[in-house]
Amino acid sequence: MSVIRPFNALRPKPELAQPVASRPYDVLNSDEARTEANGNPFSFLHVTKSEIDLPANTDVHSQQVYDKAKENLEQLIENDILLKEEKPCYYIYQLIMQGRSQTGLVCLSSVQDYFDDVIKKHEFTRPEKEKDRIDHMRTIRAQTGNVFMACRDVMEVNALISGWKMTQKPVYDFVATDGVQHTIWVVDRDVVINSITQLFNNNVPFTYIADGHHRAASAAKVSKQLPDSEDAKYFLTTIFPASQLAILDYNRLVKDLDGLSAAKFLARLQDDFYITLSSEPVKPSQLHEFGMYLEGQWYILSSRKGTYTNDPIGVLDVTILSNNILDKLLDIEDQRTDKRIDFVGGIRGLKELEKRVNSGEMKVAFSLYPVTIEQLFAIADSGNTMPPKSTWFEPKLRDGLLTHLI
Repeated sequence: MSVIRPFNALRPKPELAQPVASRPYDVLNSDEARTEANGNPFSFLHVTKSEIDLPANTDVHSQQVYDKAKENLEQLIENDILLKEEKPCYYIYQLIMQGRSQTGLVCLSSVQDYFDDVIKKHEFTRPEKEKDRIDHMRTIRAQTGNVFMACRDVMEVNALISGWKMTQKPVYDFVATDGVQHTIWVVDRDVVINSITQLFNNNVPFTYIADGHHRAASAAKVSKQLPDSEDAKYFLTTIFPASQLAILDYNRLVKDLDGLSAAKFLARLQDDFYITLSSEPVKPSQLHEFGMYLEGQWYILSSRKGTYTNDPIGVLDVTILSNNILDKLLDIEDQRTDKRIDFVGGIRGLKELEKRVNSGEMKVAFSLYPVTIEQLFAIADSGNTMPPKSTWFEPKLRDGLLTHLI
């Protein structure tokens, strides 16, 4: 069963929550972060992307960058921009984007659960990305990146969180520059804190990493490096009930057809797909249906029966696309390393696919039906991993609102 605990969050003064809150470190490059934090000394990007305060040619993985992050975090604390909670609490985090609301529980999750596979994963991690967060975490002695988690719904937990939201005043409530509303409540009543802890321990056999595999893996390795630290035995997570989550599509672009003409490519596609012309951009409406944009024309591709397997991995549309098009026809075997392929999150829209093909940068684009949360659970439960760039979660949690000190 899942082990979670409350914690003394480091968090901003209520009136400074909006200027402090920043987008996650891994959705911005250094130049974008420098622009976003320009003129805002409170931005948490000074901690998570501290190279923005160093010369532009600074190696972003150098110790100098991590030392600067530590200095900037200490400055925010010394200036009373960030304050440490007086007692261990849970936190309720609600996000509203384009009218859709989702609410999660911010807590510490057990690193031992990560090692014991009580916390389920569905992606491989890359050592160089892990090392970056390990060095950052060890230097500043804090977990700044919140791991986005999911669990199957537990009615009692949902009711408790809903009741707290209705009867208590939030500590933060603001709309960020991207239009997403962020609202946070502090759960500081001991009887409620204890109830939440026990409900997870008794009713939540597994939690699932939705977004943040590298942050979780890094926290787990830091715990091994700091065996005497009780704080390092837990890592910062926000756990959402499955019913509230929506996974967006993660689409593909390919630079060339590996020597095939468009006509020959279309002919070979017919072995595995029914092909229909479309007068409009194609956003697939069901599993095993794909949109394809080639030479100014949209097509609907529908998988033929018998061209895919029904195991948890084989049934995924990202797997079908990979096996029957990318690998079979275009000789793209490893999507992680092949420079001919690129990925575009569904939040960017189908116009982004058209734009990049029409510009000549890319030759063909594929739009996919999103992976479902139950598919994610099934793959994680089976011990398998998804193909790269299979899921895109929006909206993103903001950094700086709740930080776990080690």
